[in-house]
Amino acid sequence: MKSIFKVSLLAATVLLAVGCQKEESKDAPQAAAKAEQTQSAAASTLYKTDDEKAAYAIGVSFANYLNTSIEKPAEIGINLDKDIVLKGIEDVFANKASMTEEETHQALQELDKRVSEKMKAQAAEKSAAAKKAGDDFRAEFAKEDGVKKTESGILYKVEKEGDGISPKATDTVVVNYEGTLVDGTKFDSSYDRKEPATFPLNRVIPGWTEAVQLMKVGSKYKVVIPPELAYGEQDTPTIPANSTLVFEIELMSVKSAEAPKAPAAK
Repeated sequence: MKSIFKVSLLAATVLLAVGCQKEESKDAPQAAAKAEQTQSAAASTLYKTDDEKAAYAIGVSFANYLNTSIEKPAEIGINLDKDIVLKGIEDVFANKASMTEEETHQALQELDKRVSEKMKAQAAEKSAAAKKAGDDFRAEFAKEDGVKKTESGILYKVEKEGDGISPKATDTVVVNYEGTLVDGTKFDSSYDRKEPATFPLNRVIPGWTEAVQLMKVGSKYKVVIPPELAYGEQDTPTIPANSTLVFEIELMSVKSAEAPKAPAAK
């Protein structure tokens, strides 16, 4: 553990140097690009042997890792003072660290715990906000003319009624669709990909499986799906936990599941 800690401290030194350069040049991207080219040229001149280049590369690699370790906690309100990080580096290199390995390990464990608790609290707050926004949206949408509600809680409005067949859950459907959050944020769209989507109807979220079976080929529905029939408490980069989802769905065609063939007569 001791050797790894010292290498991490070396990475911190490189990180701070890079960080200072970025702070000074963030308002001058052209100057930053030029400085980076100059530094790269200087590095290739300064580090000539394979060992020197490898050593520098290790420092850069650890610096990138450590940079994330410092910046990510700051995003949730845990600020790690770089001056104190530098002090720790200097003390370890001078063999006069004021914390033992056990104390260091304990401090890092406590940091992990605080980060975890903060992230859980923020996730819970975000989830609660998404749920309330969804509840409010569904309550208002239900008041619109022509909106129908299924027993499961799905709301839908027929924008165009087709005259084709309706799919079964075991069928494969071809659809065009756009999915948004209740605030209008788009998270998926076959229209943007300029190609309809094809998938087995029983392989998607329950709200889709149920809603699309209400449609006939040629129909276009606006469908509002409550979180328990969508992704529930699962949190993704584009869809917060407990989100109500809004879809515009066009059912283009249905590919019925093939019936099992009868055995050949003997």
